[in-house]
Amino acid sequence: MELAEILAESAVLCCSDVKTKRQLFEILSQKASELTGIPVNDILAAIVGREELGSTGLGNGIAIPHGKIAGLDGVTALFARLPSPIDFDSVDDEPVDLVVMLLAPTGAGADHLKALSRVARLLRTDSIVDELRQIDDPAQLHTILTAPLADTVPA
Repeated sequence: MELAEILAESAVLCCSDVKTKRQLFEILSQKASELTGIPVNDILAAIVGREELGSTGLGNGIAIPHGKIAGLDGVTALFARLPSPIDFDSVDDEPVDLVVMLLAPTGAGADHLKALSRVARLLRTDSIVDELRQIDDPAQLHTILTAPLADTVPA
């Protein structure tokens, strides 16, 4: 699964003035609701519920919050770049500034896992992460995130 299949350009945000994880989840849930037609509260509940099981902050300033939502048509991704990192209870205790939120339909096990794997693989490439941190234009960020994996990450 390529990120271009699940990440619309309109789902790429540069979020200034975000101070907390909860505030970020609210912003991303609102945008996800606009894109999918799923109620904001359903999205927020799924993301917060998953986060309560353990932080999705992976380290190196990166987080991949995710959740499963009844009624969603397919896997959907949103990306947020934060100019000021926020506390995320990450595994390395470092604040987060790059976030990919993944939403999957209930019962979409394989597709959800493929999307998580694709995002994790992309974001463990230091050159891509560095580039994402230097750009504040959503269209340019989308281009980087959706480039074919073979062009961006060595096999």
